[in-house]
Amino acid sequence: MFDLGGRTALVTGAGQGVGVGIARALAEHGAAVAVNDLHAERAAATADLLGADGRRALAVPFDVTDHAAVIAGLREVGARLGPVDILVNNAGVPPGMGVRPFRETTPEQWRAQIDLNVYGVMNCCHAVVDGMCERGWGRVITISSGAGTIGLSLGVSAYAAGKGGGISFMRHLALETARLGVTANTVALGLMDGQGDPDTTAHLARAIPVGRLGQPADVGALVVYLASAEASWMTGQTLQINGGSPTT
Repeated sequence: MFDLGGRTALVTGAGQGVGVGIARALAEHGAAVAVNDLHAERAAATADLLGADGRRALAVPFDVTDHAAVIAGLREVGARLGPVDILVNNAGVPPGMGVRPFRETTPEQWRAQIDLNVYGVMNCCHAVVDGMCERGWGRVITISSGAGTIGLSLGVSAYAAGKGGGISFMRHLALETARLGVTANTVALGLMDGQGDPDTTAHLARAIPVGRLGQPADVGALVVYLASAEASWMTGQTLQINGGSPTT
């Protein structure tokens, strides 16, 4: 069950945090993993980590908001690992992103978050979905946030707008590809360990019903399921993984 042997996965933003957990989980279940990150050294570190465990991995650093760079990166993946069967759109936090009220932000700050969470997702999907449909099998998984599904007063409005746009796009993509063997689902994360100021997150963690912050392995396990053959009847969904926190 959940055997990904013979499949090739691309995980964006996999040079740290949740992305590493997802890449490791996919590799442990047999997938060859293309590790993307904006920073080459981070992508290489994750690929080396997987390789040390005897897994097939390739570092492919590129900017997901640059369509031409995405196409070039996918060309390298195809040549060295094979065509992408599993796409995990995990990249979602632009460099320098801060937390501040919307009234104190600028259009340039909005643009970085929209570009990454909407255009970044669309660029990667556009690069792989034709091949998936032609082969009759594919899994597209976008890592989003609870901020994209509910209102929060934390000062993340532009980020939430980008995440919400990605969620909506995935629902439409799922219906366009549903009869072609390609599923498209979104995972909306709750508060993860290592995100934000430790004192603030520790305070917020006390309100999480299960009593702890999320870990990369928690997300990796769900992604493995969504990437598997067993999830062929699961598409167009936004799955909340948040320790039982309210979603409305």
